[in-house]
Amino acid sequence: MTPAAPRATGWSVPLVVALVAVFLLGIVIRVALWPTQGLRGDIDQFVVWAHGIALHGLPNAYDQNLSFGPVMAYVWGVLAAIEPAFRTATDATDPTIRALMKVPASLADLGLAALVAFALRDRVVWAVTGAAVILLVPAVVDISAWWGQYESVYLLSALAAVILATRGHNSWAAALLAVSMMTKPQAQPFLFPFAAWFWATGGARGFARAAIVGAVTIIALWIPFLSSGGPINYIHNLAEYQGTIFNILSLRAWNAWWLLQAAAGGAFIADDVAFLGPVSLRIVGYGIVAIFEVVIAIAVLRDPRPRSLILGLASSTLLAFGFLTSMHERYAYGALIFLLLLLPERRVRWLTIAFGVVFTANLLAATPPTPDIGAWFAIDGPTGVVGSIAMLAIAAASLWLLLNPGGAPDVPATPVASDPSPTPPGAPASAAG
Repeated sequence: MTPAAPRATGWSVPLVVALVAVFLLGIVIRVALWPTQGLRGDIDQFVVWAHGIALHGLPNAYDQNLSFGPVMAYVWGVLAAIEPAFRTATDATDPTIRALMKVPASLADLGLAALVAFALRDRVVWAVTGAAVILLVPAVVDISAWWGQYESVYLLSALAAVILATRGHNSWAAALLAVSMMTKPQAQPFLFPFAAWFWATGGARGFARAAIVGAVTIIALWIPFLSSGGPINYIHNLAEYQGTIFNILSLRAWNAWWLLQAAAGGAFIADDVAFLGPVSLRIVGYGIVAIFEVVIAIAVLRDPRPRSLILGLASSTLLAFGFLTSMHERYAYGALIFLLLLLPERRVRWLTIAFGVVFTANLLAATPPTPDIGAWFAIDGPTGVVGSIAMLAIAAASLWLLLNPGGAPDVPATPVASDPSPTPPGAPASAAG
């Protein structure tokens, strides 16, 4: 049995100063990195999409091959509205344009750190530690402020959904989950754990209410794009990216498919080639992950505590990363954010450290900031094999912790006025939805 971490009596002046210092340092680091090149090809593409919105208007955003949901179209629409240069800029040559493209993800980093600190506010030391991880760990800084990727944007609404759900606000959580899913497709693994939570804490009526709220939110987000066929174009765009542009087993992600590519000599392998009737390795990946998702959903249904939802989300993210094809190296990032909510539990704490080390190594190997780092962290060869095995072991350990809670303490979740959903027999009050 893992003892619960002692609760702090309050926020002392040194800890408040430490938290403020963490935020200030995190801001300084990000501002310094904004003008850097980052993943220039991706940033150039983002600028092209913002340029198209600036010229043709937000409703026509999906006339382009935009592979992000409508929330990101809104974000780029705001950038295009406040910066006239997007009407002429068609790439990220201008350092100011590069910096502006990185602002949304950096602001989302700050929001993630604030939410983690809020969620752990009764464990003061862990609150500061969680915020520090988000704002100062190289993996997070690299993804947002150097690479210019938007992982933190879809995770911000997902983390807010977790916090609201574990405090009795399932309807608001469903709306924010929908926002996350309509930001980037990488939020799809969150659906099964949340669906199980809504059912376990609200029964059939609560589940239906959450489904309706989520559906209405999705429809509302798409309204400006309906007249130009935005939703259909978005689906076509995703199919094109999945089927012809990124139809690779693993795009530098240390996972099960990277091991297969390593065994084949390190070359990229297409994931859509049928080898048994219509079955391809992509379909095999879907099947494996679907089985794991059912296991996770059952675990949340059987033990509807905040800890279960959080570990379910982390496990779902890690297992999707481990067994779906077309994974990029950064797509496991969500697991780090969710695991931070369970820092007070010793076993999860060690798991978070292990994941943070391997995940950071994968990012550094995929895009080395210096040649020396590239020599230390080779993306392929023995390093990639060891890293892939370690990442799969971490995913398995996360699932094991979910299925074997033992006497693990739950996260602190002080319920407030909740949705009027029934609490199922045996469910703790803090899980009422």
